Amino acid sequence: MNFENTSQMLAGKKIVVVMPAYNAALTVAKTYAGIDRTVVDEVILVDDGSTDNTVEVSKNLGIFVVSHERNLGYGGNQKTCYTEALKRGADVVVMIHPDYQYEPKLAAAMAGMVAGDVYDCVLGSRILGKGALKGGMPLYKYVSNRFLTFAQNILVNQKLSEYHTGYRAFTRQVLLSLPLLENSNDFVFDNQMLGQIIYFGFTIGEVSCPTKYFPEASSINFLRSVNYGFGVLLVGVQVLLQRFKIGQFRYLSETGRKLL
Repeated sequence: MNFENTSQMLAGKKIVVVMPAYNAALTVAKTYAGIDRTVVDEVILVDDGSTDNTVEVSKNLGIFVVSHERNLGYGGNQKTCYTEALKRGADVVVMIHPDYQYEPKLAAAMAGMVAGDVYDCVLGSRILGKGALKGGMPLYKYVSNRFLTFAQNILVNQKLSEYHTGYRAFTRQVLLSLPLLENSNDFVFDNQMLGQIIYFGFTIGEVSCPTKYFPEASSINFLRSVNYGFGVLLVGVQVLLQRFKIGQFRYLSETGRKLL
């Protein structure tokens, strides 16, 4: 199966969707089919050492695939995603998980908000509205999401509905400016990146995104969720300390290592 690209460039900018993948063979086709190719110019999937046939399925769909020889972790996967998108001339990059947990049809709207210079970063929020629990989000995840978001908003002086979504859109400038190579290769990468965006003064918008939890959708277990939660709070504290010049953290330094 091959989906023809009929994009005509949104606001004269190249829109690239990146998909960090790990064992997504059962869901990548459905995710890809929901992407509006009249808006999106290119789709890149980075396979992080999957043990299933994610690479084969993705290539058959016509997706440009980059494969890691070994698993580098979720954050390490994103570093490759963004580097490849920038190298291929992306002006706007939208990250979508290929597990079909997030609604891929929203990529066009999120890209439009970034391409139109409304925001530097746009998040697809599962918490805006009342659909998270209805979509199957486990209660403990919902409660911890609300608690962590409340704490993070206080620590970094923001008012976001959630910091833990994996559905995000960025300008090229954001991806080139942030010292992303200083970030973790694990799941806390997402929060370090948002901490950087906030610390360096970029703007963030949100759109309401329905979510779907089912056996094939990726999710971390309870123990890793606890470790992630402590890591998230640490990021908030570090942003606060750096802002008041009490601490110095490499991933919040302008001289930190960048993608390109």
